[in-house]
Amino acid sequence: MASLQRSPRDILLDTDADYRRLFEEHEKYEEQLQSILKSPYLNSEDLLEEVKLKKMKLHCKDEMERIALRIQRARAACG
Repeated sequence: MASLQRSPRDILLDTDADYRRLFEEHEKYEEQLQSILKSPYLNSEDLLEEVKLKKMKLHCKDEMERIALRIQRARAACG
């Protein structure tokens, strides 16, 4: 029988407001980054914005991972 289990990420998106907010920010930064990268030529301002967006995406991803680990540890302690 096919597994109908949802991924931990999907569960966190449904149950944790902070995780969902960070995920949405990450997606927004990715869209902005892709918009910049579509340009055939990037000026110095674009390059700085690219670096800034990558750092902001990474920060969101790190925070999402911290939330996931915190919940995983809490479940392990209870179970």
